[in-house]
Order: sequence, then C-alpha cells, then structure tokens
Amino acid sequence: MSATIIDGKAIAGKVQEEVRQGVSQMLAEHGRTPGLATVLVGDNTASATYVRNKKKACAEVGIRSIGRELPGDISQEDLLAVVQELNADPEVDGILVQLPLPKHIDEEAILAAIDIRKDVDGFHPLNIGRLAMKGRDPLFIPCTPYGCLRLLQEAGVNLNGADAVVLGRSNIVGLPMAMLLQKANATVTICHSRTKDLASYLRKADVIVAAVGIAEMVTGDMLKPGAVVIDVGINRKDDPTAKRGYRLVGDVDFESCAAVAGAITPVPAAWADDDCHAVGQHPARCTSGRELTLS
Repeated sequence: MSATIIDGKAIAGKVQEEVRQGVSQMLAEHGRTPGLATVLVGDNTASATYVRNKKKACAEVGIRSIGRELPGDISQEDLLAVVQELNADPEVDGILVQLPLPKHIDEEAILAAIDIRKDVDGFHPLNIGRLAMKGRDPLFIPCTPYGCLRLLQEAGVNLNGADAVVLGRSNIVGLPMAMLLQKANATVTICHSRTKDLASYLRKADVIVAAVGIAEMVTGDMLKPGAVVIDVGINRKDDPTAKRGYRLVGDVDFESCAAVAGAITPVPAAWADDDCHAVGQHPARCTSGRELTLS
C-alpha cells in the first residue's frame, strides 16, 4: 500500500473544535448561541436515528437543538405552517427538515418554503443556483460535498487546474460536488453508472470523488498513479464471516486503489457512526439524512 490515508475522523474533530470556538465567540459577543431546528415527520426509525445524531452533535459544540416531532399523517398545509413558524422565530438560526417525507407531502415545496437564510442543508433552489453561478456564493453549501472539499484542502491537494472526475450525479452529492470543484478552478468531468469506458476518464484524473452507490466500482487499474481518491460511497457486501453477514465497502476497491493512489479515504473507517452502520445507510445521511439518487 503506497497511498497516504486521509484521516476523516481527525479532520472532523478539527472542524468540530472550530465550530465549538465559534459558538463560544457568538455567546461572548452577542449573549446567545445558535439554534438549530430539526423537523421529524412520522416514525421512520432511520430518520429518528439521524435526528438523534444531529441533536447529539449540537450538544457537543454548544448549539441549541430545537426539535419538532410531527405525526406521519400531518397535512402539507400544517407542515408548511410549522416551517413558516420556524422561519419567523428569531431563536432559530437553521432549519433541517428530515427526509424522506411521507408520500402525500410535496417534498420540493417544503424545502423551498425554508427561509434561504436558515437553509443550512443548502438545498433551497436559490442556494443551489448561486452555487452553480460564476461570481456568486450560496449562503449554505450541501454538507457532504463541502466535507469532501474540506478533506481535499486539509490533505493539501492543489485543485487549481487539476483534472477532477466526480463519479455520481445526485442532487445531494455529485452535482454540487462538481460545482464546488469548478469554483476551486479544477477542470471537472461528471461520470455515472452509464458512462461508457469509465476507466478512460478516471485514468486522466488527478482527483476522483466517488459517489455512485455501486460497491467497489472503481479499481486500482482505473487510476492514474498518484491520484487523490475521496470515496463517499458505503454499500453492503455479503460476507458470511462477518457478524451481520455482510460488511461495508465503498464505491472504491480500497486495497487495489490504495496501491496506486497518492492519497485515499478509507471506507468505512472514516465513518464511525454505528447507528448508521446498523441501518445500512449512506454515511452522508448520518448528517443530512437525505436519500441519494445515485447513478
């Protein structure tokens, strides 16, 4: 193995400390701490886990957590009223509506109703639109792509003029990731599960962000020697020797890629949330809880 391991846990700890200091500074200067509101609709077990993790993360850095737990049969009109109430509450600085919502709710309408100044998920059409535009900056950036960018920055990767491939085109990871890399002056190619001759694109890439949702799709023989690989995927792979009968792997075949890459993130070692592993979900959803449309 020749690749340097990008330690996501250590970098996450650094970010957490930065947030904790920012919260302390806000308290000292303004006499209050930020408040994050979570909206949970229904009794989805995985969604409840994500919300619990968010509240725990808030407590660890001093952010006030404001929870709204609503019945699964709530009407769209009543849910919109809750969102508008949180929009108007001066003690609420950010709003996270936990997805997926019940089928009778128009998800897009609910997300669009969130005040753009409180859209901490970065999914409001105006925030995404500003992310896509040259010379514009969104108020918030989707957390998983922004986390990937931070990993690259902390690893000392020079993105200026770099050839980058984003494998995956979801609204949650792939597309905003491509926009972020482009803003960092990388030359970006978006590939997906239907890309012909994927290896021909990957072999030219200095940086690869894999978020396609296909177990170990990227192998070492596809890589340019010295490439930096960020693996966002987490997938179940049958393994009768494992306690649960399966093990978790990324979109990248770690062993073969680590022998060729210059730096790489491990999966699942970079994600330490046992609750997420227990429900077999994507690690990004431990933070955002969003369903990925991967291809």
